[in-house]
Amino acid sequence: MQEQVDSDHHLMAEDGFRYPFSMDIDPKRERFPCCIVWTPLPVLSWLVPFIGHVGICREDGTILDFAGPHFVCVDHFTFGPVARYLQINKDKECSITKGDQESQLDDPRRETLTWDDALQKSTMEFQHRAYSLFTCNCHSFVANNLNRLGFRSGGWNVVTIALLFLLKGQWVNRVGFLRSFLPFVIVSGLGLVFGGTTYLFFLALFMTLLVGWFLLGTYCFKNLIQL
Repeated sequence: MQEQVDSDHHLMAEDGFRYPFSMDIDPKRERFPCCIVWTPLPVLSWLVPFIGHVGICREDGTILDFAGPHFVCVDHFTFGPVARYLQINKDKECSITKGDQESQLDDPRRETLTWDDALQKSTMEFQHRAYSLFTCNCHSFVANNLNRLGFRSGGWNVVTIALLFLLKGQWVNRVGFLRSFLPFVIVSGLGLVFGGTTYLFFLALFMTLLVGWFLLGTYCFKNLIQL
């Protein structure tokens, strides 16, 4: 049976010319072209709401996320619908290259690396990596992709990815906002009622240890957290 493809997101070719995908965001169909996306994590985001699961999207809006050992999930965001996103202007904010500059000058017919080509290379790389929440996670995957794309000159890591969403991420809708913060409010309220200052102490300690691990692993022990 011939596979049916949505014409709005299908890359067509006619007489050798390729027509670009639509760049429209479509949350109902989970299509976020050239975006990085974020959703809250069960339990962890209930305690630290700015920590979540991230992915990156192809030009047709299909989501890719590093979801487990040797596994990159395609078109099924692992922990639920997208809550926040940031769309990237690939023409203005990225400097995608294929091979070194000299090889491109020697062979001017060399094909330019596209957005999807870069994502495919990172996907193939992470399909051979073990997953670890503390050393090689979904943020590592997105950082690897953005560095390969040359997004804002590269240099991305797990900390800067988290900060980028915290400062620049756009909410998909009110439901996404509630999914991200309502569990935190409920858990914190219950913690204060039953635990009082003891709960606040252990919550602050947990946040400090978690954030401290990624700061130390990123900036002090640079081989600890993989990209």
